[in-house]
Amino acid sequence: MTQIRTDWTRDEIAALFDLPFTELLFQAASIHREFHPPSQVQLCTLLSIKTGGCPEDCGYCSQSVKADSGVEATKLMEVQSVLQRAAQAKDAGSQRFCMGAAWRNPKDRDMPAIVEIVKGVRAMGLETCMTLGMLTPKQADMLKEAGLDYYNHNVDTGPEYYERVISSRKYEDRLDTLQNVRDAGINVCSGGIVGMGETRSDRVGFVHTLATLERHPESVPVNALVPVKGTVLGDMLADTPLAKIDDIEFVRTVAVARITMPMSMVRLSAGRESMSEATQALCFMAGANSIFTGDKLLTAPNAGDDTDAALFAKLGLTALQQEEPMRACKVAEPAE
Repeated sequence: MTQIRTDWTRDEIAALFDLPFTELLFQAASIHREFHPPSQVQLCTLLSIKTGGCPEDCGYCSQSVKADSGVEATKLMEVQSVLQRAAQAKDAGSQRFCMGAAWRNPKDRDMPAIVEIVKGVRAMGLETCMTLGMLTPKQADMLKEAGLDYYNHNVDTGPEYYERVISSRKYEDRLDTLQNVRDAGINVCSGGIVGMGETRSDRVGFVHTLATLERHPESVPVNALVPVKGTVLGDMLADTPLAKIDDIEFVRTVAVARITMPMSMVRLSAGRESMSEATQALCFMAGANSIFTGDKLLTAPNAGDDTDAALFAKLGLTALQQEEPMRACKVAEPAE
């Protein structure tokens, strides 16, 4: 039986990245089968309930006020409108409904509507996840009382590379919010984005941060950057296309996340729409067992339900059966 560890060293994680590719996939697939149904994938839907106008300067994000991406700021959606979208997602087969608001942090005046949304979505029998930015302990407690299952707050990248992507908040701020969520008794969803020009050493640091938390995140979304014109990283990578992460290195990152965090749901998130079927198949083999359905992730494109259904049929994959116990969804939007 594989031991669940939170004492991983950077050298150990680097050694995993350096394994021959087939050996790495074999180890990841073996551990995946030990803890998860090997041919089942969790289906999630992501909805932007408040788009644009975020004061943060995240270099990947089209919703930042610093970006010249053409994304217009909107107000928080009406509760009933969100519930209608949740019902549509459930009808389409989704099991978890994830909601994102482009805020640095929610204001106290926003919380009553957020609480009502959580209660309404949960009453439909869907797992609920929200990403609203930084949370105070009081706000986390309110979300827990409303019945929120998961809270997403990505660390985005390794600690050394973080300041090259974001300057409007510190790495420790993200870790503090994760602790507030954990202390409130809400499942944690935290991952990041690869392909932002970082090195493998930075990817080692990214996995190390999550794998050495006192308790692993119940969900770990792994995003491939979707470069958007008008964002810092989108414009940078447009001039240096070789900075884009290659498919094998992306699969390696998924596999290392699976090995170091065996019980977590590892989500193949943004960037999937540009991946070949073969690359996605390798990701599933490496231990990814969660995806976003639909044709949009906040403001970024996604593969779409019909495309996913065809791929699942080709690979013999099915939707995750919900008898499984709940584990802990930003959803970083690299455009999630």
